[in-house]
Amino acid sequence: MTPDPAWLDRACRLAASGRALLGIAGQPGAGKSTLAEALLRGLSERGVETALVGMDGFHIAHRALERLGLAEVKGAPETFDAAGYVALLRRLRAPSDDEVVWAPEFRREIEDAIQSAVPIAPSVAVVITEGNYLLLDGPWRPVRSLLDEVWYIEIPDDVRRRRLAARHEFYGRSPAQAWERTLGSDERNARTVAATRTRADLTITPGS
Repeated sequence: MTPDPAWLDRACRLAASGRALLGIAGQPGAGKSTLAEALLRGLSERGVETALVGMDGFHIAHRALERLGLAEVKGAPETFDAAGYVALLRRLRAPSDDEVVWAPEFRREIEDAIQSAVPIAPSVAVVITEGNYLLLDGPWRPVRSLLDEVWYIEIPDDVRRRRLAARHEFYGRSPAQAWERTLGSDERNARTVAATRTRADLTITPGS
């Protein structure tokens, strides 16, 4: 994906008076990571120091989800450490002059997060964070106030579902299992995310 120059201009303006935190929200399979990585590259090419922090780094550990009976709905709001994510954003919101903040990173190949995997130096001007639930209420509510803006990425449902099913197959599920997950817990999560769409500052529809 090549980011629209207008999006990059907008992100740069956010950082004009200090560090900016930019959120990318959207339904599962909408392309949040792809957009976030494209913005990271585009801003870096403009000389803007940028870091990318995924909300998925705050997945509760798979083994813990199994103990809680939540492994089959992994990806639902209750399977994340929302308070931990909020705490990280608060640290990133007010960086000290000499502190590198270390963020976790989710690795799909092991279905778990790696702690202290992403360094955010004090010199970073824009922190991009992407995830499903940036606009959700409940324990997620503080997230919105900690972000300068949240952009919502939206694509046709059939495209999004095909992407999800393909991703599940790539990471080891059979075609039947992939579609069961896509049309089951993933779709319930998608409806939850879609209900937050109107809270975004900008809606992006790639290719439109």
